[in-house]
Parts: sequence; C-alpha cells; structure tokens
Amino acid sequence: MEGILVAAAVVGGLGILIGLFLGISAEKFKVPVNEKEVLIRAELPGNNCGGCGYAGCDGLAKAIANGEAPVNGCPVGGDAAAANIAKIMGAEVGDSVKLAAFVKCAGDCDKAKESFNYYGEKSCKVMPLVPSGGPKTCSYGCLGYGECKDVCDFGAIEIVNGIAKINQDKCKACGKCVAVCPRHLIELVPVTSPVRVQCNSNDKGVNVKKACSVGCIGCMLCTKQCEFDAIKVENNLATIDYSKCTGCGKCAEKCPTKAINLF
Repeated sequence: MEGILVAAAVVGGLGILIGLFLGISAEKFKVPVNEKEVLIRAELPGNNCGGCGYAGCDGLAKAIANGEAPVNGCPVGGDAAAANIAKIMGAEVGDSVKLAAFVKCAGDCDKAKESFNYYGEKSCKVMPLVPSGGPKTCSYGCLGYGECKDVCDFGAIEIVNGIAKINQDKCKACGKCVAVCPRHLIELVPVTSPVRVQCNSNDKGVNVKKACSVGCIGCMLCTKQCEFDAIKVENNLATIDYSKCTGCGKCAEKCPTKAINLF
C-alpha cells in the first residue's frame, strides 16, 4: 500500500511540475496578438483565394493591421468588407473600382478555324506539348478546355461554344483564372469600362484572317476614331487604356472585324 501511495505522489508531483513548466513556457513564448488584426480577419470572407496578393485572408489581415495594405484590399469582400475594415482602422475607404475578369478572345467554334482534329487529353496545360499549340489555327486564342472554370470558386465562368465566358456579376476579381490561363488571355478590367478588345493575337492581319473571322487585324481604324487617345495598336493588336476610355463606342462601331465590342 505504501508503494502505491509513493508512486501516486511521484506521478502527481511530476504532473504539477509539468503543468507549471507548460504554463511558464506558454507565458514566456506566447505571440502577441494584434486586436485589430483579429477584428479585420473576421470581416474577410475566408476564401483564401490570393486575389489580394497575400497568402490568404490571414496574410491580408495582418498586412492591413500593420498599414501595409489598403482597407479595400480584398476583392472578394468588396465595398461592404472595406467599409467595416475602415471603421476598425479608423481610416477612409477611398475610391475603389470594381474589377472583373475578361477573356480576350471571341474565337468560338463558329468563328475560329482548326488546323487538325485533336483526340488527346482535353486540357489547356497540355496544349504547349501539342503541335502548333493545339488544334486551333490561332495560337493565341482560348482553347476552351476549362482550367479557368475549374479554379473559379464563384461559378463565374462557363465554357460556351469552345471559349470561356465570364459572368461579371458573379466574378469577384480574385485572379485565379488569370493565373491559370496558359495563354494569358484573361485580365482584370474595370466593369465600368464597356469597351473591350476581344482578341490577343500579335499576328499580322493577313494571318489573323486565315485563323479567325473576329480577330484584330491591326488596321488602326479604331485609333483614328478615338478622341481621347485611349486606344493604341501595338504589335498588331489594339489595346485600351481604361483610365482614358469614356466608353463612347466609336472604335467598336468602326472595327471591321468586330474584334472590339461593347459590354
């Protein structure tokens, strides 16, 4: 009986010592918590999409709390989250422009030509290993196999008639589709700017015509219509400066191939 009591005393004593050690260690090595960071994190949606440029919502919350990121840095949370975070930080939200992803290609199955029939794996990532970069004659166009759709957490992308289509109302501008597209066809544009160039080809006009009926041929008619110097043709492709574009639509009206459209 005496042995049992001694053993119990030893075990109990060790338990107390271990408890004291853990308590002291926890107090000594604890990481200080920024209260603002905790409150900001609670306002973020938790998608951890990386669209803000940080490694998830925790990273953005820390950056905002430390003054390293703007209060409206979360594209998914939008204006509501920005307003709440601004109150926590005691700051102004400032002006923000809603962005949405845009696919720079209109070459669907009816408008874009194919050089051969392809029967292999249906994946955009595989196409660089395929002759000519895939069956489409245009080596710049959307392949339509849907990696962008697969990574979208908001159901904003559909594959329609061989090309990706984006629903601006659903898009949160997280940028995942932009990152996954192997042909860099997707970009984030202001939803308030309705004029878009639906082409990404740098080929000369004669070659564009052979590949797609709605491709930009670099004719420069659009630049002659714009009174605000908002559109230029570089490397045979029209590009729009959204900070200058007023959305008048004159360039779209004169585009002979309808590569420029109003949205």
